[in-house]
Amino acid sequence: MTERIADDARRAQDAPGSLDGPLWRADATALAAAIRARKISAREAVEAALARMADVNPSLNAIVLSLADEALATADALDAKQRAGEELGPLHGVPATIKINIDQRGCPTDNGIVANKGLIAEQDNPVVANLRQAGAILIGRTNAPGYSMRWHTGNALHGETRNPWRADRTCGGSSGGAAVATAIGMAPISHGNDIAGSIRYPAYCCGVFGLKPSLGRVPSYNPSFQGLSPISSQLMAVQGPLTRSVRDLRLAFAAMAKPDVLDPRTVAPAPFPPARQPIRVALVDSLDGAAFHPAVSAALKAAARALEDAGYRVEPASPPELITAAETWPRLAMPDLLAQLEPYIETNGDDGVRRAAGLWRRVWPQRDPTEVLVALGERLRLLRQWQIFLIRHPLILMPVSTEPAFEVDADARDEATTAAIIRSQRPMTAVSLLGLPAISAPTLVSDGLPIGVQLVAAPFREDLCFDAAEAIESRLPPALPPEPRR
Repeated sequence: MTERIADDARRAQDAPGSLDGPLWRADATALAAAIRARKISAREAVEAALARMADVNPSLNAIVLSLADEALATADALDAKQRAGEELGPLHGVPATIKINIDQRGCPTDNGIVANKGLIAEQDNPVVANLRQAGAILIGRTNAPGYSMRWHTGNALHGETRNPWRADRTCGGSSGGAAVATAIGMAPISHGNDIAGSIRYPAYCCGVFGLKPSLGRVPSYNPSFQGLSPISSQLMAVQGPLTRSVRDLRLAFAAMAKPDVLDPRTVAPAPFPPARQPIRVALVDSLDGAAFHPAVSAALKAAARALEDAGYRVEPASPPELITAAETWPRLAMPDLLAQLEPYIETNGDDGVRRAAGLWRRVWPQRDPTEVLVALGERLRLLRQWQIFLIRHPLILMPVSTEPAFEVDADARDEATTAAIIRSQRPMTAVSLLGLPAISAPTLVSDGLPIGVQLVAAPFREDLCFDAAEAIESRLPPALPPEPRR
């Protein structure tokens, strides 16, 4: 698998890219190739990203800490390294952003909490170190909800992040700042993390690509964190990239997926044999017999046609007990993850996260901790069944959410609305429970909002997700959001 990731990175680097128009429109692959060929410098790439940030971020509030001075100094150092003939990383000179809940040396890991604004990281999280080692230049920190515990991005410390497509709809959470920064062109690569959909849902809401890697592929550890990781975090929390192209997902994933001893979960799987052709794709076009929102159904049909045109065999089929998998997520997450955070939310959280978490608790009541043991066994049973299913259907095409992006703050409105949002997110929580790789891929625009699909594969088969997402992308090129009003 390490060799396969390296092949993906080389394929992304060798793909043709245009630098026509402003540099901020170029994807990471095109920028890296142009810098390597000395058509532009790393400083020019960073200056373009910083100028774009200055132009549009005041309207959207995606990046809450600019690292302009540090980024320019890093760019100058990398340009000097290139002039000296030293070896260049695959992301040499490419601007990137990091989410505020991850340790980045010299920056606050505030997680959107006023009480944590002075918590300055002394050491990089391994995923940040991997991006730096690959040559990425970190230009800013992206917004998240308080404690990263909402499907909408806003907090009392940094304010609300706005969706560039429609200001009345959420940009998603918890990696909402990352999705907006990527969609509007502030950075071609943004870091995010995902335990229930926090990469995939913002990518869906903002019309970009988001990768939730397999559990154990990308290392993560916050040296500033002094507690013990909850069971659900150990089994479901992952780090991954958000980008505007699939080839950039490949490139960013290759850079991030370097094992680190600080995260004992990280693995480097052996290579897989080529998938048998044609690849069969299971199309999930309903849940419990209930149809999806018409725009979501249209996106799935469009993606299915694109895959069929590319030679895939798409047929209606659903993985076993999808609803059970989704309902097992809170059985693991609620007794330890939320219970661990509730005292901090009550003491330090803002009104939004307190209300949203309180509604979660009412929809997902506290369970006996012994039920976690039952849920752990259930998780293994379900994963076994899904892996058997994925032998016949190596890919699953399903919704990210069964509804378009919800109205701003709807997740903190009332119990009925929260329950409806949770039901709409079941395709994401089921995949999170099982630790499977998934890509959120934009497909079409409906009523001024991007609508996408989710591609899911067996553990460590990110390559299958990349290939399928690329087939969709080539036939259904993603649209750009409108320019923000200033």
